[in-house]
Amino acid sequence: MKKQIIIGDHVFKFKKDALNHFKVILNSYNFGEELNENDQKDVLELLKLHPNFEEKKNDGIRGFQVDKVKKYNAKCFHIIKNDLSLEAFSYTKCINGSHSPSTKFSRTCRDVIQSDLRDVKRKYFGKKSKKGQVKCQETGELCFWEELVIDHRQPNTFSVIIDRFIEVYKIDIKTTEYVEKLDNVYEFKDGKIAEEFREYHKQKANLRIIKKGKNAGRAHQARVKQQKKDLKIK
Repeated sequence: MKKQIIIGDHVFKFKKDALNHFKVILNSYNFGEELNENDQKDVLELLKLHPNFEEKKNDGIRGFQVDKVKKYNAKCFHIIKNDLSLEAFSYTKCINGSHSPSTKFSRTCRDVIQSDLRDVKRKYFGKKSKKGQVKCQETGELCFWEELVIDHRQPNTFSVIIDRFIEVYKIDIKTTEYVEKLDNVYEFKDGKIAEEFREYHKQKANLRIIKKGKNAGRAHQARVKQQKKDLKIK
């Protein structure tokens, strides 16, 4: 039987309920807004679950506000310190804890190649867009930028590329060291890993621009040969 999650005065039967509760609070505020008294109380109790709470409470906690993490264009809770400086933290890390070694490695690898993926998407739009739309390469449907994602075509899905990279370069993900830039957002301490993965991914990835959600229904496909319409990182 799964243990209930207790955060302050709230008792959550499932982890997803706790996550949703704080997601609703987060999304109910605009950037730069301070939380009201009740939400401040909830978020303080949430912060106490953070693996690095003792560090987070250094310099005092005046309150909380919602603001943007500019690099990732993401909404996030921020601690307002006594000196009025802000420190972002992740509500998901408070509830889920730190990532496992495999998840941490995978997510860091994905961050490494984000600029390459954005460049592929930008170039495709530059060549193919008509009135700000291009065709989904899976359905042929015209879509706007925000409706589309870059997808790794099978068999070289992103997870397969990572697994093979780990094998080829003989990486021990349990001992790999990181620099944590934000909660559960990392960079490899050894920059060589990032360089090698970026190059390996460039060689192995066959990419598609697909409408959001369409890639989830393509697990049955396993075409090995590269196709003419595949997009590559240059």
